[in-house]
Amino acid sequence: MEHFVKLQHSLDALFGTGTSKYLPKDADIRLSRRTGRIRTASHKGKLLCTLRIDGSLAISIPFAQMLLQHKAFRENCIEINEDAAPFVQQGRSVFCKHVIWSGKNVRVSSDTPIIFENQVIAVGRSVLSSEMISDFKRGVAIKVRDSLKSRKEDPVI
Repeated sequence: MEHFVKLQHSLDALFGTGTSKYLPKDADIRLSRRTGRIRTASHKGKLLCTLRIDGSLAISIPFAQMLLQHKAFRENCIEINEDAAPFVQQGRSVFCKHVIWSGKNVRVSSDTPIIFENQVIAVGRSVLSSEMISDFKRGVAIKVRDSLKSRKEDPVI
């Protein structure tokens, strides 16, 4: 139970107060055998998130979609135009010129969900902060780590 509370605090700290209420109560939390730290959280066989060594979270697309219900979480996302959506769904990077809207909590190296038509289509690491993304018209904004297309090909563990 203490690990569940630690994960809740991490979610609130990284994505905004109150986002942890969307973490399923019966989430399966796996610990590292060597260090005893939280490794992953999953629910009904689907991966929700992985804790990184630097304290950040690598969230999955289904978990990002769950968290999107909370208003504060949206400030950690970017929204893209329809020209870029098919490419991002295939796992390609997001360029600055394709970003319609960027949340104020998007920072360099933060885990950033990519939204198209109120659906999370990919998750990646931000290369630029939200201010920089709005200023630039060229270059990569988000390097996609996981997308919907790559998800369908992978078997569920």
